[in-house]
Amino acid sequence: MKHIYNGWFGRTCWLAIFGLSFTFCQNKEIEEEEPPHIVFVTGDEEYRSEESMPMIAKIINRELGAKVSLCYSLDSMGIIDPNNSKNISGLEALETADLMVMFTRFRALPDNQLKMITDYVESGKPVVGFRTSTHAFMYKEDSTKMHMNNEWPTKLFGQQWITHHGHFDDGANPMTSVTPIAGKKNPILNGFKSFDAYSWLYHVDGGKWKLYGDSDPFLVGKSLKSNHEMNGRLDEFALTNPVAWTKSYNHNGIKSRVFFTTLGHPYDFKNTSMRILALNGIYWALGREDEIPLSGVNSTIVGEYDPNNSGFGQKFKQGLRPISIP
Repeated sequence: MKHIYNGWFGRTCWLAIFGLSFTFCQNKEIEEEEPPHIVFVTGDEEYRSEESMPMIAKIINRELGAKVSLCYSLDSMGIIDPNNSKNISGLEALETADLMVMFTRFRALPDNQLKMITDYVESGKPVVGFRTSTHAFMYKEDSTKMHMNNEWPTKLFGQQWITHHGHFDDGANPMTSVTPIAGKKNPILNGFKSFDAYSWLYHVDGGKWKLYGDSDPFLVGKSLKSNHEMNGRLDEFALTNPVAWTKSYNHNGIKSRVFFTTLGHPYDFKNTSMRILALNGIYWALGREDEIPLSGVNSTIVGEYDPNNSGFGQKFKQGLRPISIP
């Protein structure tokens, strides 16, 4: 009888343990089957975000298995038109987003599209921003939206549009030397090596200006050619300024993570360190900094990346249609 009891008890325990293990594995598998949903909001008429952001999106899709949605400024025929400042298609994706990556410039979106962006930001979810997102919007006539021009990007990203050190050698030569700030430790710096960027240095801190809130810079840029130096205004606009930082955005007591960089010239993204900066920043914003390798996130480009140079007018690729990333 004792033998039968032990046998039954042993089998029962084994089945219970197996059941628990199976349930645990199932739950773990379910968690692993829910990759983050990252929405890239593009729309700038100068820096080819319609080319650089899909390239980054393809890499993050490969590395994280992330679901990726790409939002573009489109014309009435569904063709990408960065000069159309009054439409960004696909913003409905923000309703289920885990992260918004933003690279826009002087947009004047209709109410329903603007609300999708502001609703996301106020939800407490993380945001990553590039370069001209310090001046993401420009509402000139509607007084109810003018706070979006300067106040909104300052509170969210840490600064508004002020000035940069001048349009020199557009795409012909690097304009800003980028290095880590001495003594700063940040997982976003994993694998990062100093490089010379094609982006003209933005002024965000110094003189009468100061980065907003708890902005914590970890990269600094030095302008290699400056009209402010030529005009004797370095006391107002120094040759060195932060180019990347982390901060929080506080809405109704809910703090969300924000990573921002003022870099973003299309040729910058040809450099491994620029791609590592962008990818590591996305991991950090998602709260996955422990997953960033010491060498940085694998930034090998998926396919090809051969962007047009920066510039206004019709310098973007004509006839480009939106792509989807599986």
